[in-house]
Amino acid sequence: MSKKKQNNLNFNIGDTVVYPSHGVGQINSIDKIQIGEVKSKCLSIIMEQDNLTVSIPIEKISEVGLRKLSSKKNMMNALNLLKGKARVRRMMWSRKAQEYLNKINSGDPILISEVIRDLYKKNNQPEPSYSERQMFQSAIERLARELAAVEKIDHFSATEKIELILKSK
Repeated sequence: MSKKKQNNLNFNIGDTVVYPSHGVGQINSIDKIQIGEVKSKCLSIIMEQDNLTVSIPIEKISEVGLRKLSSKKNMMNALNLLKGKARVRRMMWSRKAQEYLNKINSGDPILISEVIRDLYKKNNQPEPSYSERQMFQSAIERLARELAAVEKIDHFSATEKIELILKSK
């Protein structure tokens, strides 16, 4: 797919982007739409992992937090965070889960790494609950997708890289 420069947009057709609440996608087209009397332009983004296409009106881009991929340096900082000691907080799981979900949906690799680091359980630790495992998997999935795009590797290799870092703690 060729990169086609669009007037005053920071995004081009073919760019790989991060939509915080969905993950990594690729801009497929920039479409003109009309709903009633309102005319607008929308970015059409293909989210391969969810087999989904989302359209974002140009004027809503900053509101939804759409951004370009992280730099390699930012991704390395996120991966280094995985090596740290888990931050254990004494609070109800429902409150912690909401905090973790907000971090995952922020799309920020650093915040997602914090969730992974804090939820990672070594073999000698008690079995995590079903919802902890789901949250952990969701965070790994989100980080691995962006890592794969940044390093131009496949998703499985990115997931393996994250898991190796966690096991080396």
